[in-house]
Amino acid sequence: MSSKNEICAIIEEGCRFEGNLSFNGIVRISGVVTGSIFSNDTLVVSEGAVINADINASVILISGTVKGNIKATSRVEIRKPARFEGTVTSPSLIVEEGVIFHGITKMKDKK
Repeated sequence: MSSKNEICAIIEEGCRFEGNLSFNGIVRISGVVTGSIFSNDTLVVSEGAVINADINASVILISGTVKGNIKATSRVEIRKPARFEGTVTSPSLIVEEGVIFHGITKMKDKK
């Protein structure tokens, strides 16, 4: 049985996924994903990853390139050298200095 903070799936650099990705647990993406991503847990977008998808997750951590609309129930962190284009809806958003951000933010109160 995996521990609470253990990564349960990885899409490595050089891998490509097209379609709807749904998961439980922490997932790290270092490759290319096109489509949509849904999780009740954490999505980690590594440096070098390219995501062209709408994303719904509890926590979204971005260091790669993301184009799409993202919704997080807990928080979104965008860290350099990330590039983001789209809309972020989240009760908490952290954007590190040096990130390229072309988008809109919608802050929702935590319930």
